[in-house]
Amino acid sequence: MPSLAIHRLPMAHPGDLSSLAALIDRGEVRATDIRAVIGKTEGNGGLNDFTRGYFTQSLMLLLSRHTGEVSAALAARIPCVLSGGTEGALSPHYLVFAVDRVAAGPRGLALGTAFSAATPAAEIGREAQIDSVAQAVRDAMADAGIMRAEDVVLVQVKAPCAQAPGPEARSTDPRLLMALSRAAAAFGVGRALGDIMEGTEEHLLRDLSKFSNRASISSGIEVTANEVVVFGHAEGWAPGLTAGVAPMADLLDLDGVVAAFYAAGLEAAPSVPAVQRSRVIGVLAKGEPEKSGAIRGARHTMLGDTDLDAQRHLRGALGAIVASVAGHGQVFVSGGAEHQGPPGGGLVCVFARAG
Repeated sequence: MPSLAIHRLPMAHPGDLSSLAALIDRGEVRATDIRAVIGKTEGNGGLNDFTRGYFTQSLMLLLSRHTGEVSAALAARIPCVLSGGTEGALSPHYLVFAVDRVAAGPRGLALGTAFSAATPAAEIGREAQIDSVAQAVRDAMADAGIMRAEDVVLVQVKAPCAQAPGPEARSTDPRLLMALSRAAAAFGVGRALGDIMEGTEEHLLRDLSKFSNRASISSGIEVTANEVVVFGHAEGWAPGLTAGVAPMADLLDLDGVVAAFYAAGLEAAPSVPAVQRSRVIGVLAKGEPEKSGAIRGARHTMLGDTDLDAQRHLRGALGAIVASVAGHGQVFVSGGAEHQGPPGGGLVCVFARAG
């Protein structure tokens, strides 16, 4: 009968694991209890963002020293979901999710993980990837003991991409393939949870009316399989942590951001009161530049800027909004929200300590 602990830790550079090392050395975290890591690194967030792989390698080397397992074995069972890009007020940080299998409770926030089989470039953005993610979500739910899809709060996925996809791939453009990978993973989550009842690979990136408000997807070349982390509520898990999720209708949807904090039990109006900020453990947000080129009737230039990638604009803008509500810049804001919320919008998920 388990309990979940979440630690939000800073990083001085993309390979800095000193804060986690200190927690392990002090006995506050057992390396063997660590089940997943989600974080923001200061790279460019693109295909050539080395910071994600650098952090993952550093993490697995640290855990290997404390567990005796080889790094490759650890990387094959511990999802490490990283999003590059800490533009504007965003601060590099990472969330460590540890599970104590001894502690117990009547019902609490649960975590489960699963990995799909390796996904070759030819399967990215196709039915094979959608189906494999859907099955991994079901496996992660079973791992957590979450019995019903409605008890799932959020599914975080790190999906693979290929830096040099061959002619057998759905696209030979690696950036488009990255977007297709996110879209397929979102469809897989939606299919497993019943949020996307109909749709095939032909609807990916085309019918944006099909989405799941509980899917948060990142993709990158540093992973070869779909790494899945499911959060929800289940019997037997210790209470004490809360999680709330809410959709954003568009990039300026402050009410949507605030709703996620309220769903986690915080009284944001619109920012979290100073006396409650210590309860905010982690915030995950996904956003997308509006494809029409306008937000609420006003033209934006994110998609036409040849100097700065649209996702960097997105992270800087959305990051400022979310951070202002949370009261700090250690928030996970990721672009590429295909099928992860309303078109031009996205989602926000908040982890907090119960009041």
